[in-house]
Amino acid sequence: MRFSEHLKKASLVGAFFVSAIFSLQAQALCSVSGPLSRVAVAKVVDGDTLRLVDGRNVRLIGLNAPEIGHKGRNAEPFAEATKRHLQALVRASDGHVGLRLGQEAKDHYGRVLAHVFDERGENLEAALLAEGLGYFVAIAPNTLLADCHRVVERQARAAGKGVWRQSPLIAVERLRRGGFAVVRARVDRLEENRGGIWLELEGSLVLQIPHRAVAAFTEYSLTDLPGREIEARGWVIDRKGRADLSRQARWMLRVNHPSMLVPLP
Repeated sequence: MRFSEHLKKASLVGAFFVSAIFSLQAQALCSVSGPLSRVAVAKVVDGDTLRLVDGRNVRLIGLNAPEIGHKGRNAEPFAEATKRHLQALVRASDGHVGLRLGQEAKDHYGRVLAHVFDERGENLEAALLAEGLGYFVAIAPNTLLADCHRVVERQARAAGKGVWRQSPLIAVERLRRGGFAVVRARVDRLEENRGGIWLELEGSLVLQIPHRAVAAFTEYSLTDLPGREIEARGWVIDRKGRADLSRQARWMLRVNHPSMLVPLP
């Protein structure tokens, strides 16, 4: 039964909440098949986090929103706009959303990891990415909608929306702190050890690809990357004080899905 038919049936009997789940259709934006758990939202914490009425915090899979200002740091561009847009999406869905839990159901903060959908079956991460309100991310094993999210972001990027209004790409030599970044650099060399494959970039950044992720890189050969320009995204770790910087790069970025590392023409 179509989701719209569920709504009509519910209105006829005067009960919108006729079911604890609602079905989504393939034509919906980045939809998934099958039933989802329907939950009530208490608060939009930021552009990629919801707090539910039952007290759980939900981190949206596939999206990294600009950071809200806290602990003396200013808000990143479009952080407040992203939060407001997510609030509007939740309100338009009558304060309720559908969840599809990730294969890995929680992060290290204890937050529930889930794809989130409105009452029409549209994926909220995709709706934000379509407006340029955040960055596409793919972290295995939670990559169910990665291909769709990637396409949606590509369209927003081409249109110069939101965070893509001005290029967010950062050169390695301009890295000043850890955190999420989209970087562009040339690969100097490749090494392999028990930690995986390491791509040393010009400057002081190294990309780590764990062994378990290497098999997914099928569109190109990692061994062909030295000498090429690449674009990579993810969370940069500052290893100052934790590594011998005379022998190792100060900055490290772990990549465990091929869509987070793109060779450039």
